[in-house]
Amino acid sequence: MNQIYHLFHGMAEVAWEVFLAILPIVLIFLFLNAIALRLRAPIIKRIMGGFVVTYLGLVLFLQGVNIAFVPAGEFLGTALAELEYSWILIPLGFAIGFLVAFAEPAVQVMVKQVEEMTSGAIKARVMLLAISLGVALAVMTAMIRLLAGISLWWILVPGYILAFILGRFVEPNFLAMAFDNGGVATGPMCSTFILSLSVAVAGATPGRNPLLDGFGVVALIALAPILTTLFLGFFYKQKEAYRKRQCEKQSSDS
Repeated sequence: MNQIYHLFHGMAEVAWEVFLAILPIVLIFLFLNAIALRLRAPIIKRIMGGFVVTYLGLVLFLQGVNIAFVPAGEFLGTALAELEYSWILIPLGFAIGFLVAFAEPAVQVMVKQVEEMTSGAIKARVMLLAISLGVALAVMTAMIRLLAGISLWWILVPGYILAFILGRFVEPNFLAMAFDNGGVATGPMCSTFILSLSVAVAGATPGRNPLLDGFGVVALIALAPILTTLFLGFFYKQKEAYRKRQCEKQSSDS
């Protein structure tokens, strides 16, 4: 009985917070539909049903985050920090970052939209791998930073300078997608599990301050997918330029 109570403890607060978050969106939709959209009743019913499903899904998800995801990250981070070989945090951080980003709902939605808007020119799986690899590198870098005591500025400033430089050599659509990917990568799964993991590791590591060394991983997660997506865009542009040169060469030979 206590276990069942624990599962639903605090769920009323979560339900109210989600209600307040979704309500403005619903009201704006209803207002725009009344003055401009004029959608048919079946479509409105389907959309409102989608809002209800979204509400229930968010409540259950956030409740699960509060009672399981965050504690699991804290327990795992503490256990890893107490291992004899602290370097194991680096490859484990890479693996955890990749798997969590691969399962991030916001990332899944983003890559599918990219594939649809580009008519399949940019495959969803390729973009998903680029984002997941970026998050994996970000978490790995966060573990290296935590163990070595490196200031966050020494990573963020050069990283964004590199991003702006790469932005000069990619197509505008890739530049826009890159910064959007950085945003979606910091979704609820990454922000809750990996952040709690990082803070717990910093708290259990001698000589490290959880406030100074534990936080900052979300900033790295936002940066790394930007870079990997820009590198992907640079590769695509070079590939397209090579294909164009080959076509011109074949046409001139003929």
